[in-house]
Amino acid sequence: MKYNQLANSDLKVSEICLGTMTFGQQNTIEDAHQQLDYATTQGVNFIDTAEMYPVPPRGETQGRTEAYIGEWLKKQQRDRLVIATKIAGPGRGFKWVREGNLKINRAHIKQAVDDSLKRLQTDYIDLYQFHWPDRYIPLFGQTEYNPTFERHTIPIVEQLEAIADVIKAGKIRYLGLSNETPWGVCEFSRTAQQLGLPKVVSIQNAYNLLNRVFDSAHAEACYRENIGLLAYSALGFGLLSGKYVHNKPLEDTRLTLFPGFGQRYLKPNVSEAVAAYVEIAHKYNLKPSHLALSFVRSRWFATSTIIGATTLEQLKENLESVNVVLDKDIIAELDAVHTRYPNPAP
Repeated sequence: MKYNQLANSDLKVSEICLGTMTFGQQNTIEDAHQQLDYATTQGVNFIDTAEMYPVPPRGETQGRTEAYIGEWLKKQQRDRLVIATKIAGPGRGFKWVREGNLKINRAHIKQAVDDSLKRLQTDYIDLYQFHWPDRYIPLFGQTEYNPTFERHTIPIVEQLEAIADVIKAGKIRYLGLSNETPWGVCEFSRTAQQLGLPKVVSIQNAYNLLNRVFDSAHAEACYRENIGLLAYSALGFGLLSGKYVHNKPLEDTRLTLFPGFGQRYLKPNVSEAVAAYVEIAHKYNLKPSHLALSFVRSRWFATSTIIGATTLEQLKENLESVNVVLDKDIIAELDAVHTRYPNPAP
């Protein structure tokens, strides 16, 4: 396992991060602990979660993922692990989180951090992320910005000042963003630099062979501001594992269990692009999952690739992808498919 420095922080994170959003919904606490044990024995030191997990989000399960991790974490050597979690932002209608008031303000940041610390059974969080911007932005699968949807927002300076407070209190170490835009990256960085407030060190956005939107403006903004990408949905909601090729129905998968949750992947040209990528994998005697994960890992801006699994077998297969290095010929073929089907699932 390779370890990468996360921007200008002192965090060294494994190139594979264990995502946990299925813990508490598709995975029992026993499953979760088995995955955590196996991943860490394979060199994974980076674990990502969120206060809203598991998904799909429901009031009766909210916080269960952090609680499952906490039961495991209390038995571990804490300083060998990098734990990341997130505060839910407005715009998603989660009425069971802080009574539906999800503004990322000083009081809510303090409450959310304290609640996560309690569930995680730890004294500090290594990386604390804003799950969505407080302001309006297009969400999953939406590609057009519409200013008529603008709403009242907590100023970025207030958000950073609140983060400075919890950092000073020793409750978190670093700040990250998630589902953020290039403008947001630059504005957080500018505000922090001008006012001497905590600088953002990471951005957690979707990135995969079906969604390479990050390649352009996001990549430039993060390069100039020294911010590392934590790529989520690297397998495109499981599509890039090849298991859905030819519309093969599978039971107990995210797309069949939660059909409304993967709308960004149910768009024109997605199935055609997936089939083309799977064909390339077979041509080079690679598992489709290894091809997809290795591609994300190969990108110069990717600090860590987040993987998630519902079975230990899936986890093992995904972790084995670290042994695959794509040569320039394979990359060229992937780029050719991307030219033919550019970003079908943004």
